[in-house]
Amino acid sequence: MDLAYLREHPEHLPTFLTHQRIRETPVGGGDICAASRLTLDDGHSIFAKTWPERAGRPVPEDFFVTEAAGLRWLREAGAVAVPEVLVALPDLLALEWVEPGEPSVAAAERFGRELAGLHRAGASAFGAPWTGFIGALPADNTPHQGPWAQWFASARLLPYLRRSVDNGALDGADAALVERVVARIGEFGGEEPPARIHGDLWPGNLLWGADDRVWLIDPAAHGGHRETDLAQLALFGGAAHADRILAAYDETWPLADGWRERVPLHQLHLLLVHTALFGATYRDSVRGSARAALSGIGRATVDG
Repeated sequence: MDLAYLREHPEHLPTFLTHQRIRETPVGGGDICAASRLTLDDGHSIFAKTWPERAGRPVPEDFFVTEAAGLRWLREAGAVAVPEVLVALPDLLALEWVEPGEPSVAAAERFGRELAGLHRAGASAFGAPWTGFIGALPADNTPHQGPWAQWFASARLLPYLRRSVDNGALDGADAALVERVVARIGEFGGEEPPARIHGDLWPGNLLWGADDRVWLIDPAAHGGHRETDLAQLALFGGAAHADRILAAYDETWPLADGWRERVPLHQLHLLLVHTALFGATYRDSVRGSARAALSGIGRATVDG
């Protein structure tokens, strides 16, 4: 099997793998999927993801198809580097191989400009026309015309707050704190039309390539607020050269007044996803983000 044959017959890849007709080398695939590098007969490599047997349950319906749809949608903008989808099957996703490199200032600045271009490509609504996932959890992508704050509260905060309370990661006081943010979400300002966003843009979902570009991987792509992507880049240690990414972005498409005060609000979504997925380890982060969001309301409104 070579790359041309794979593009014409993507449905044959599982058979070739089953019969060990393709060299397969395990690689890091994150916390959810098993991943490998496949070497084809013509020397091309591709990146393949499968649902691991250790997960103890079948792959969620449309899980890989959803990721493929998001990757294609981001790639269609022609703004930022996104791997080509080669195979999208119910239990397997195969992408163009991107040779890893090292972070650089030049790549960071280029990425900042390209990310602004991606966001500017826009979306027809908040949400998306495909099933949503973030990590292994479902995400409500029902298209919504806004305003953004109302959609964000109902589709991106409250569902993961409920899951986090149900699994014991957050208690009643934590829930009340987040609910105060939700109750006042209309006071944050910064309303904008839907942008075309990655949706899960923590630093681990940036692939710094050997071609001195930053590639987007593992999206939860949808129409959302551009500040959400930028806020997520600052989580969990922050992206390499984050200051250069942000400066280049702001030079290309200036951010609205008050955006700094809204960072904790945008981060709250992904932190609630983490308490829903991984438990109380992230409880303090949720509390801190909610408190910071509430304390920033006045400043964001004045600046805005």
